[in-house]
Amino acid sequence: MNDDRGCALGRIEQMIRYTVWNSGATGVVIGVSGGVDSAVAAAMCCRALSGENVLGITLPSAVTSDGDINDAVELCRLLGMRHEIVTIEPMLDAYRSLPGYVESPALLGNLMARTRMALLYYYANRDNRLVCGTSNRTEYMLGYTTKFGDNAADFQPILHLYKRGVYEAARDIGVPANILKKPPSAGLWYGQRDEDEIGLSYAEIDEALVALEANGWKDENSVQEKVLAMVKKSRHKRMTPSLLDSTL
Repeated sequence: MNDDRGCALGRIEQMIRYTVWNSGATGVVIGVSGGVDSAVAAAMCCRALSGENVLGITLPSAVTSDGDINDAVELCRLLGMRHEIVTIEPMLDAYRSLPGYVESPALLGNLMARTRMALLYYYANRDNRLVCGTSNRTEYMLGYTTKFGDNAADFQPILHLYKRGVYEAARDIGVPANILKKPPSAGLWYGQRDEDEIGLSYAEIDEALVALEANGWKDENSVQEKVLAMVKKSRHKRMTPSLLDSTL
C-alpha cells in the first residue's frame, strides 16, 4: 500500500468514526453479501469502530449462492464482527400474494433490494445503530442501484471510489481472495453478472467516467456515449425528492 492510499483509507475511517459519534449511535449495521463492495465497507467500519460495534447481516434469497453466504460468514469471522443470516424469502412470498402481482427479474430484484434495506433499518432502529451503505461511485453514476434499496443508507464510506478503487482498497486491507476473484453480481437471479447486464466491463466504465468528467461530460467514443446516456437517464436517482412550492 502506498502512502496516498493509506491516507485515503485513514480519511474513510475518520469519517465513519465522526459520523457514528456525532449521531449518538452505538454502532453500525451493514449488509454483507459476500461481494467486494460490502467487504470493503465492512472492513473499514471494523477498522474505525472495532468489530464488536459492527453488526453484519446477510440477507439471502432463494437465488443466493452458498458460496456468497460462506464468503460473508468467513469475512465477518476474520473481521471479528457480529454476523447474522436472515433469509428474505418469506417476505418475497408475501409479496407474491399481492393483488395484481407480476414477477420479472427487474421487479423482483427491486423488491429484494428494498426489503433488504428495510430489514437493515429495523435492526439499526432496534439497536440504536446507523446503516452503512455499500455503493461505489461507478454504479452510483450509472444508476445501477435501486432507489430506497441499496442506495439508501445513513452514510456511504466508499461512494467516492470507482470500482477499480474498491478493488485497490480491498487488496490493501486484505479482503479474502475468494471475494476478490469472483465476478461482480447483485445476485438478483441465477447466473446474474453485473457486467453482462450492463453490457460493458467495469474497466471500460471507469475509464469512460473519468474521461467524461475531465471533458465536461462530452463523449468522444461509443463507450463514452453509452455510459453518458446511462448517467443522464439515471439522474433522478442522484437527486433528493423535490418539494412543492407552497405559494403555488
